[in-house]
Amino acid sequence: MADTSPASLAKELLAILDRDEGRLERIDRFIQGKHDDPYMPPQADDEYRLLAKRAVSNWTPLLIGTPAQALYVDGFRPGGSSEGLPAESSSKGAAWKHWQRSRMDARQAAVYRGALGFGHSFVLTEKAKKGTVSKGLSAKKTAALYEDPANDDDPYAALTITAKPKGDTLGKARMFDAKYEYAVTYKSLADLDSVRVSKGRLHGASECPVTRFAAQVDLEGRTIGVVEPMIPLQNRINQTIFDLLVAQTYTSHEVRYATGMAPPMQMELIDESGNVTTDPALAVDSRPKLDGAGNPVPAQINHNARRFLFAEDPDVKFGSLPAGPIAPLIESVDMSIRHWAAISQTPPHHMLGQIANLSAEALLAAETALSRKIAEFQSLFGESWERVFRIAAEMDGNTEAYEDYSGEVQWRDMESRSLAQAADALGKLADQLGIPKRGLWKRVPGVTQTEYEDWEQMAEEDDSVGQLASALTRATPSAQTPAPEAELVAA
Repeated sequence: MADTSPASLAKELLAILDRDEGRLERIDRFIQGKHDDPYMPPQADDEYRLLAKRAVSNWTPLLIGTPAQALYVDGFRPGGSSEGLPAESSSKGAAWKHWQRSRMDARQAAVYRGALGFGHSFVLTEKAKKGTVSKGLSAKKTAALYEDPANDDDPYAALTITAKPKGDTLGKARMFDAKYEYAVTYKSLADLDSVRVSKGRLHGASECPVTRFAAQVDLEGRTIGVVEPMIPLQNRINQTIFDLLVAQTYTSHEVRYATGMAPPMQMELIDESGNVTTDPALAVDSRPKLDGAGNPVPAQINHNARRFLFAEDPDVKFGSLPAGPIAPLIESVDMSIRHWAAISQTPPHHMLGQIANLSAEALLAAETALSRKIAEFQSLFGESWERVFRIAAEMDGNTEAYEDYSGEVQWRDMESRSLAQAADALGKLADQLGIPKRGLWKRVPGVTQTEYEDWEQMAEEDDSVGQLASALTRATPSAQTPAPEAELVAA
């Protein structure tokens, strides 16, 4: 780090946003379906442009949505805990309180989609009136600085834009370092001399409270999403679809023709004599306009399957031109989509819908690449969430939880299988391998953290009732069993 003054850091962070603005805007355009136009001839008319507009087939949301829909955090296990998240009444249960207070059950999806689309997104953890909360930040408005971007999880400074400049109104941003938060104003991203930074105030953490969620980070510190590498292939698919629409519009129908016969002309009757109707727009302006000047206008031919064409001239010939084939273009579209599926690790049946007559083994093989990609995202995003939980714990005054680096988030099992299959598998794990039954509760499909905590509480209550009954049984003699003294008296 060279100059670490707040003003210098703000200028450097705004310069990063200015540098990446064009690239991120292009990625955002493709996500929204605003793609590059396919190639058209220079003299293309409005009909061509309409076909180009209709040729856009936006596959990019599928790149983001398919893995994002399989990412869902529904629990956090602190270090040293083997039974999942403790009840909220305990000191460590404040971690899940922070999650629920931040409404992350619903808002976590936006963090994943931003990271998958742009390559990275951010989460800001801060104190609020109701307690510590976290919220997602867009990569288009947020930048962070790292000493080692490839390996560091903790940035030494981060900035997020809260209001863009408009007219004479200055833009506003918030900047964070390891100790303070600053208010930043600026005229434009290109005008760094206009940057002004206010005096900092403590944000309550001992490190920068902004956490990066990166879909992929290389050793150069560059973050790469799932959309940008697929833009060339998306353009190729759009071009093929455009060519298909052009062929379908102009050459896919049989064309009938007649040779050796002049088309009939439109006639108008004036004073019992017929005159050929001419086009006034095509009249010759360089000489006096005479009656009938200009090109004649042919009459429209009304021809359909119930009519016949007749010609008096024996040299007239009728014929038809065959329709152009469009099957090769359809095959080309299918091939491009298969290339898309292979490169993006998306199962082909997710895109083509061809799942008929596929065995369970074939479906499992098709899903393998996607499952590996999702597992990689869970590993990357899980580390980021663990940092968010630690920072939130420090802001809540829980030093022990902040220093706990062995905690881990728990991802919901999103695989599609019946409850009966899962119950049978879990029962075999408990009976044949001796795994404690309570340790398998978290693996029940669809179970939430709240349900798991309710099960824990009910199990403890049932256990306490059973222990009390056993204690009472041992302490109270049975009325059906006579005491030894009574037996002696009877004798």
